[in-house]
Amino acid sequence: MRVVLQKVKNASVTVDNKIISSIGNGLMLLVGISTTDTIEDVTKLSKKILSIRVFEDITKESNTNTEWVGKPWSKNIKDVNGEILSVSQFTLYGTLKKGNKPDFHKAAKGDIAIELYNLFLNQLKEGLGEEKVKDGEFGAMMEVNLQNTGPVTLVWDTQDTTL
Repeated sequence: MRVVLQKVKNASVTVDNKIISSIGNGLMLLVGISTTDTIEDVTKLSKKILSIRVFEDITKESNTNTEWVGKPWSKNIKDVNGEILSVSQFTLYGTLKKGNKPDFHKAAKGDIAIELYNLFLNQLKEGLGEEKVKDGEFGAMMEVNLQNTGPVTLVWDTQDTTL
């Protein structure tokens, strides 16, 4: 499984001009599922997301929007009582090796992907709380809106040991 993780001040997903999910402070996840992913990958990714320390320990409020306060990289999503907005995105497994059209053969087919994706969401909800984990609409054309803070953006793949 591949994830693009962004620390956000807020994020939302819109489908057919209607906001279907939104969060405040937390993590925005774009999640891709490959043809070789397993339940072990789901568990590895959910544990990583719940434990990764991308939030600062703020000891006082800043006087400006650009002032840095607190200890960076010291808190995880649970520590800051944050939320997660996860969006399934098969295009994370697109390749551009030949021609001008992306090739998505490495992305899992919909019926397999949705099963693993739902398991991933359930594991996040078990670890963070049902009301703290939101998602988009699997397979829909979505508009994602976010306000990245830091900015902090990380890419991680459960099967790539070089990332």
